[in-house]
Amino acid sequence: MNTTTDVTESIGQGLHSAWVQAGALNVLREGIKQLGLLRALACVLLAFGGGALGLPAFAQVLPVTELKVLGGLSTRSNYKQVEQPFWLKTLPEHSAGQITAEIKGFDEMGLKGSELLKLMKQGVIEFGVIPLIYPAADTALYEAVDLAGLATDAKTARQLSTSFAPILAKHLSNTYQSKFLGVSPFAPQVLFCNIPVRGLQDLKGKTIRIITRSQGELIEALGAKSISMPLAEVLPAFQKKTIACAVASSMAGYTAKWYSAATHLYALPLGWNQEIHAVNQKAWDQLNADVRALLEVNLTKLTERLWMFAETENQKGYDCNTGAKNCPMAPKGKMTLVRPTQADLATIKRLATQNIVSKWAARCSGACVSEFNQTIGKSLKITAKKS
Repeated sequence: MNTTTDVTESIGQGLHSAWVQAGALNVLREGIKQLGLLRALACVLLAFGGGALGLPAFAQVLPVTELKVLGGLSTRSNYKQVEQPFWLKTLPEHSAGQITAEIKGFDEMGLKGSELLKLMKQGVIEFGVIPLIYPAADTALYEAVDLAGLATDAKTARQLSTSFAPILAKHLSNTYQSKFLGVSPFAPQVLFCNIPVRGLQDLKGKTIRIITRSQGELIEALGAKSISMPLAEVLPAFQKKTIACAVASSMAGYTAKWYSAATHLYALPLGWNQEIHAVNQKAWDQLNADVRALLEVNLTKLTERLWMFAETENQKGYDCNTGAKNCPMAPKGKMTLVRPTQADLATIKRLATQNIVSKWAARCSGACVSEFNQTIGKSLKITAKKS
């Protein structure tokens, strides 16, 4: 789905399909258990489109509500095609116009990212999207869901994010007085290289641009040298051959024209660049209870859509960097797409579970490590040990 209309319609159709498949009676029965009769009727009918079932009448139980939202980076496709239309179109449609929102990307507000959670705690930001890379710089707990090499496929990445969500929610509440609303990825982070790459063995001794601390640790464990640099400096570095590879999403690299200097695209996700969706607790508590119920239903669908969108965009990036016929954009690159072998995947798993998790555990608290073991560790059948 490449258009704003497609995305908003997809979310709406997904909700309607759930209504049809589950049956109105079953949905309502479950809603009554959790919300009470009036709120269940209002929330279910609004969330699933209403239609002939009387959406306008039930919309009247909702007060007119205006929300202020700080979104992710405004230049990213997930913001433009999913996040922004959700707040500006989908949510008003599902509330018969009773709930509206203003949204700006945090970069449009002159913010850098590191200050987002502090501003949410202060109530300056009400609803917001926070890339985990920013709080992870100061608090190791926020690294846990995206430790390099633990999740080399979307299913595992989502499984780990879901299992650790209650821990993120508790920390957000206790430290930043904010409510956790969900977690979603920007995109899998893969390797662009200006050298022939057949597998991990070709990275040894090379200089590689990384994004996160654990990515750097994984690259070093492979016998390569890691370096951090802004996205805009990568293409000149490729051209001057001061780096051999760089980590980024496939579409970010395409947009930055890395295909003009890089020759090989190694499709091994070293991270997913997750973002958390949250709201200042006081702002949330001040909302009408039925508005909160409707928001929770719809925000769940938003994060689901963002997971699907990340996979779609990743494939588009592969297609456009390599010049595949399915690429809908121009110009097209001529890179070679390299898929990781089973041996390479096994190597990454071994290094991630033994080296990377151990290094991470050393910089996280004992309680943090214990929470990791009870969630992510349990999912992967591994145990992190505090050294």
